[in-house]
Formats: sequence, C-alpha cells, structure tokens
Amino acid sequence: MTTEINTCIEALNKGNLIVYPTDTVWGIGCDATNPDAVQKVYALKKREDSKALVCLVSNQAMLERYVKQVPDVAYDIMDLATKPTTIVFDEPIGIAQNLVAEDNTLAIRVASDNFCQRMIQKFGKPIVSTSANISGMPTPNNFDSVSNEILKGVDYVVNLPLENKNAPPSSIIKLGNDGQVKVIRE
Repeated sequence: MTTEINTCIEALNKGNLIVYPTDTVWGIGCDATNPDAVQKVYALKKREDSKALVCLVSNQAMLERYVKQVPDVAYDIMDLATKPTTIVFDEPIGIAQNLVAEDNTLAIRVASDNFCQRMIQKFGKPIVSTSANISGMPTPNNFDSVSNEILKGVDYVVNLPLENKNAPPSSIIKLGNDGQVKVIRE
C-alpha cells in the first residue's frame, strides 16, 4: 500500500489525475488546490465546471484548515454518521477557485477509508473525489464498472488488491454558517 500511496502523491504533485478507491465508490482525484488539475477533471468527466465536486480530507484538523468556520454541529454529524457523509461548508479557503460553487460553498468529506486517509495525510492537502464516470453515466460501484475512457484519461490507476465495493455514494448535508441544515442526499 505504501508504494501505491507514494505513486499517487507523485502524480498529484505533478497536477495529474488518478483513479482510486474512495470510502464509497471508485473516484477520480487530483490536488484540490490546483486549478489546472481540477479543470482536467471537469474535462475528463465532460462536466460543466459550474457543478461542484467533492473534496476529501484526512481528518478534522485538515478540514479546519480549508474552511473558514466549521459549525459545531458538523463535528456531531461526523461523529454520529453511520456511513460516509459529505458536508457542504460555507466559505472554503485555500482551495482551487474552480472547485468552489457559485454560492461560495464546498462539499468536503473526512475520508473513512484507510488507504484514502493515509494518502491524503501524506499528501498534506485535500484531494478531489468525484465518481469515476462520464457525467450522466452510471456511477461505478466497483472497479470493473469504470469505463476505458476514464481509465485512459487519467495518469495513474491505483492497483491494490481490494474487493469490489458496491457501496452507495455518501450522504450529503449542507451546513450554513447561519445554522441552517439541509439534507441534499440521504
């Protein structure tokens, strides 16, 4: 696993794209602070850049470095969640601007998968996490479902002896700094 993590970090540092197993589905990833890398993800997915992408962080301390204010309820949600949960936060900081939604929000999830946590921790910055599919196509719940177009469009594909996941995408909850909570996807 260490070799795979190091190879991913090398690719991410160069602004390249990777396909990797997340804590939910197989995803396309890149350095979330690099606008050129983020643009490559939009181009590969054939997705408008007005549709925001998710970021993964390794822990709550990293989350706090990239969001101006983490509402207290976010910690409760993260601690009590029984499945991976993405939270949409107001006022992200230090993130590629083309990753931030028009309303100045960003969807972030603290990775629960050991591989993701270790990779992101060692990389030291958030990474993009978006399903490894062309926009509008079915989400690949396992590696065998990732299209050749996606696999050929990235610079590195993680090669770990992982079981095929059939996990659903994460829940998504929007937390406003004004205290509003909205469930976007259960």
